[in-house]
Amino acid sequence: MEDLRSFNLEELSSIVEEFGEKKFRAKQLYEWIHKKRVATFEEMTNISKGLKEKLMANYFFAPLKPLQVLTSKIDGTQKYLFRLYDGNVIEAVLMKYKYGNSVCISTQVGCRMGCRFCASTIDGRTRNLTPGEMLAEVYTIEHITKERVSHIVLMGAGEPMDNFDYVVRFLDMITNDQGMNLSGRNITVSTCGLVPKIKELADLKLQVTLAISLHASNDETRKELMPIANKYSIAQVLEACDYYFQTTGRRISFEYSLVKDVNDTKEGAKELASLLKGRNCHVNLIPVNPIEEKDFKQPTWDNIYRFKEVLEKHHINVTIRREMGRDINGSCGQLRKNYLEEGGQETFDK
Repeated sequence: MEDLRSFNLEELSSIVEEFGEKKFRAKQLYEWIHKKRVATFEEMTNISKGLKEKLMANYFFAPLKPLQVLTSKIDGTQKYLFRLYDGNVIEAVLMKYKYGNSVCISTQVGCRMGCRFCASTIDGRTRNLTPGEMLAEVYTIEHITKERVSHIVLMGAGEPMDNFDYVVRFLDMITNDQGMNLSGRNITVSTCGLVPKIKELADLKLQVTLAISLHASNDETRKELMPIANKYSIAQVLEACDYYFQTTGRRISFEYSLVKDVNDTKEGAKELASLLKGRNCHVNLIPVNPIEEKDFKQPTWDNIYRFKEVLEKHHINVTIRREMGRDINGSCGQLRKNYLEEGGQETFDK
């Protein structure tokens, strides 16, 4: 059986017509699922008993069960650990800003990209998340908090471009005016640099923000941190970014995790400024979150600010990411890893 949340409006139309129902029933279904966010067929009060029975015999709502909800005492950030219908677990994070609530969602169970500073890739990728499961992350957090999500970041566990087709379908459905109707400009898609998929995404002209996990100013350092750098050079990644900007008009964001004595030098900052000179972009400096399995440490704040100042002197738009949820395993993959290591006990800390 398949998750009914994963079907778009056109596909739902085909399903109801196959069941001998009128096409308008698909719009009713889509509204129940993606606007009213029901999780059972019984809640669909204007859908006939006969159609419900046919749907229940062939489709289901894949459950997303909150196992742990941790709330930061520092900034109110909430970290969610969800169990999927097949027993796998994923993470999502709710961050509250002045401009609204932003949710960082996972796109895969685990990740196979192997970035050395990321906990979510330690055990590799188990499987891709479906569009319905990605939507359920957002819908469930809204249901729990009773607050609207205004921004979505695809920067949790997994590489979105490694789950390209399902991610694109998720983007299409989350922006659909029959559902959540979120603006594409309020969505950020992160990638470690899968060049062909960046260009493919550009051609769709979805108006989402593209965030590149760069993390180094030269190929040698990047290869130390990110295995993908052995396949695509920084020059190739930047060429794909230029294509994305030329095609969509959307400014590129570059994520740069600062690791002590690895990529935090003044020379590295100058090298990065030279790479990005003349590009319509923004650099987001991220003081790395230490991970037990990795011998990476956060630079001193003097080094972090020095790195930022060098970029600013070269007229590069740059900010230091505000540390969110540091006291609740805020770094990607850490909560899931700890949960699995501890045998999976349900914990709620609100």
